[in-house]
Amino acid sequence: MKALIIEDQKSIRKGLLQLLDSIENKIEVIGECESVKDAVVVANACKPELIFLDINLKDSTGFDFLDQTENLDFKVIFITAYEEFALQALKIGAVDYLLKPIDKEELKTALDKLENLTFTEQKKRIKKVKQVLNDEGDTLILSFQDSFQVIELKELLFCESDKGYTTFHLNNGKKYLSSKSLKEFENQLLQHSFTRPHQSFIVNLSFIDKYDKSGTIYLKNGIKIPVSTRKKENFLTRFFSWNKS
Repeated sequence: MKALIIEDQKSIRKGLLQLLDSIENKIEVIGECESVKDAVVVANACKPELIFLDINLKDSTGFDFLDQTENLDFKVIFITAYEEFALQALKIGAVDYLLKPIDKEELKTALDKLENLTFTEQKKRIKKVKQVLNDEGDTLILSFQDSFQVIELKELLFCESDKGYTTFHLNNGKKYLSSKSLKEFENQLLQHSFTRPHQSFIVNLSFIDKYDKSGTIYLKNGIKIPVSTRKKENFLTRFFSWNKS
């Protein structure tokens, strides 16, 4: 069985390769990818039969990869972490996943389960996972000293990071300051219509009016958001992919 590893952490990829080498299996790893953009190209060219798929990649999510390769038939084992927003959805959908760091016995179990699972059945299960995410993941709850604030993601313009704190800017002009870093919210937000064009910003794609090629995002209310040189390519991939959907 030809397999492709899609994971943006080198240590996780290396560990998975070592585990696959240490167990009896008929899996041939034909490639490794760190981003959705590269993974789509490799998958279409090599047509793997099995994909180890990280949920949150550096340019987008594993679900975006699945959307862009829906014409291909391959089995999927997700790679995730305990704190991942999508973990509960994976359990509900009965989709196989591996927790980081990957355990040898859990890997064996996941591979055994896949043997009797058809492409069609797994696609149905993954569709259920995506439905759960869409139904239950449209709000964000911020915890404060004396209250919990519910934020509807469709009303969230952008998030701004400053010295380890995160400010949430809403469409109605309200702002909420969280003592948590932007990184702690990134996983959930990237499951939806958000992108991270700069180390200090996460932006709702729904509120982008235009992108200036000089490296500036203009929101519909006139606010300007910078796009860093390092994240420009990933941002544009996400931006154009989202506008096609």
